[in-house]
Amino acid sequence: MITKFIKRILRRDPMVRHTLANNSGAPKRIPKKAHRIDPHLLSKNAVKVTHTLQQAGYEAFIVGGAVRDLALGIGPKDFDVATNATPEQVQKLFRKARLIGRRFQIVHVTFFGKGSPEIIEVSTFRALLENAGEHVAENGRILRDNVWGSQHEDAARRDFSINAMYYDPSSETVLDYHGGMADMQKKVLRMIGDPAKRYREDPIRMLRAIRFAAKTGFTLDAATHAPIATLGKLIHDVPSARLFDEILKLLMSGYSWAAIQGLRDAGLHHGLLPLLDHILDGDPESTKANEFVRIALENTDQRIQSGKSVSAGFLFATLLWPDLLRNWKRNIANGMANIPALHDAMDETIATQSNGMVIQRRFESDMREIWSMQPRFERRVGRYPFRLIESPRFRAGYDFMLLRCATGEQSTDLGEWWTSFIAADPVGQESLMALAKNDTSNTGSPTKRRRRRKAKPTAPTADATD
Repeated sequence: MITKFIKRILRRDPMVRHTLANNSGAPKRIPKKAHRIDPHLLSKNAVKVTHTLQQAGYEAFIVGGAVRDLALGIGPKDFDVATNATPEQVQKLFRKARLIGRRFQIVHVTFFGKGSPEIIEVSTFRALLENAGEHVAENGRILRDNVWGSQHEDAARRDFSINAMYYDPSSETVLDYHGGMADMQKKVLRMIGDPAKRYREDPIRMLRAIRFAAKTGFTLDAATHAPIATLGKLIHDVPSARLFDEILKLLMSGYSWAAIQGLRDAGLHHGLLPLLDHILDGDPESTKANEFVRIALENTDQRIQSGKSVSAGFLFATLLWPDLLRNWKRNIANGMANIPALHDAMDETIATQSNGMVIQRRFESDMREIWSMQPRFERRVGRYPFRLIESPRFRAGYDFMLLRCATGEQSTDLGEWWTSFIAADPVGQESLMALAKNDTSNTGSPTKRRRRRKAKPTAPTADATD
């Protein structure tokens, strides 16, 4: 205990920390001709951050997934910077910088340009866990992670070897502490250190392993894969907000369908989304649900890979739709009216989901609006179509309806009608609505049925009164 305390005190001295770093293992220095990173793929703002820190006398590198993607010839979407400057020292160097996080304190440096603002995430080198003391729970999970260390320690703290490389834009050199470049050539994902211990420290690493494998096409090495089967239940000990963020990253990775299959193969899908428990366990009654989710995720992947935006609310609305549809049909079968049955099904579906991963309220609102629109697409007369088009979420509801048509849940005629209506001029729209007046085959409920008009009473005739 005294030894740990002395070490913690010593590490507060930058000179002592520097000496410890020099006594630790040195990284493999990979020059430009070997790593072949294209400087044009770098964020100018990320380079500006590293340059500013280096000019102030600190060490600074682009780190993690950005280096991995650059080495693969992929333009990273996000850039992280690691430095030996403390968060407070980083904040003083940039006008638009703010400290965030308690468990893992970092600095967000924001740059404003013509497009959306770019945030460069700057973290301070972390110490090894044996020097973190009270910041670690009894089960091994990290509670807080704000003990500063050397770059060597920081590299050892990272999850996979391919994410533990540091790139210096000024010298165009990669520092590789754990053979990440060699693992990339072998297309292998390998956990740094003892995988079981690392998963206990942070169970989210199991989900990250699946996401990285899906994105890169790499294979988990045997030692990295083996503990997941027995430690998967630890994921449910992770705070709900953090679990939601990680699942959202997985679904928005551009390789979500492959990642979902990876979750199934690793046995990690249970309890995250109720729908996944049904369709990924091979439930024969879920064939249509499986197809619906597959098409939805593949469409999402295509949009992300082509650089188009995707609504998280839309994505969760599609994942939970088969559950909602089943509840909606059951409510109608039990005698509830169509719209009340739908709203009751929404409440039940979301409540069930909350027993696993809780979806944030802002996305829940989008989901409800998309679901509520679906019966309204059936009403194609009078002012109803024009009112629906004016809805702020119309495009999302329309795309959702087309997805239902693509899986055979709705008639393709309905999707074609709305596609024509959106593109038509006022005269064409009136013609389309005139045609729709005679179409009473759809009522907006999940069970199609025709309305029967009551026969008008026939006026008595002279012969009938005789």
